[in-house]
Amino acid sequence: MAIPNNIKEASKVVGCFSYTNSGVVFCDGDACVIAGSEELMKSYLFKIPGSDSRDIIKKTRFGEIISGLKKGGAYAFDKESYSRFLSFAKPNEIDGLPSNDGFLDKPEIELNFIRIRLVGL
Repeated sequence: MAIPNNIKEASKVVGCFSYTNSGVVFCDGDACVIAGSEELMKSYLFKIPGSDSRDIIKKTRFGEIISGLKKGGAYAFDKESYSRFLSFAKPNEIDGLPSNDGFLDKPEIELNFIRIRLVGL
């Protein structure tokens, strides 16, 4: 996956991430979870033992995620946020990404994410 230096759509919101007052980011393994909305993030946090209603939820933008990927970060997107991410990746000619078909249409699966990380940095 090649990422251009000049990112189009950098200021567009992809979704939300969450962290605690002490700066611990909500992750699935080593991947920062990106939810499509604040409500979805709250529902994910509710399902995690030990989560706190005081967790901070912030919007994250396409350019911030690209910057994190370039630094070796990993992201776990839900279906809603990944659809947005793909729509912003297209005008930047970022290819080699998994399709939306990777999401399971099974309501019994409570946390269903697609994980993205750049390899070979």
